[in-house]
This record gives sequence, structure tokens and C-alpha cells, in this order.
Amino acid sequence: MKKRFTEEQIVRILREAETSGMQIRELCRKHNVAEYQERTL
Repeated sequence: MKKRFTEEQIVRILREAETSGMQIRELCRKHNVAEYQERTL
């Protein structure tokens, strides 16, 4: 199974979540992360 996101991309999204104050759900939508992937981040 091919991974959709690299480790670097995941780290960048998580850092953005920490610094932006955006809700995780909004951030996932912004980066096209499906809801089921949201739980694994």
C-alpha cells in the first residue's frame, strides 16, 4: 500500500496545527486528509 503523505509532510501539518490554532478538522480539510486518516496522524 502506497502512503499518501511522507513523514516530512505529516510533521509539517502537525506543526501547523500547533502554531496556527486551527482545529484539527479544518486543518485536515485544508490538506485533503480524510477523516479516517485524521485519527492516525
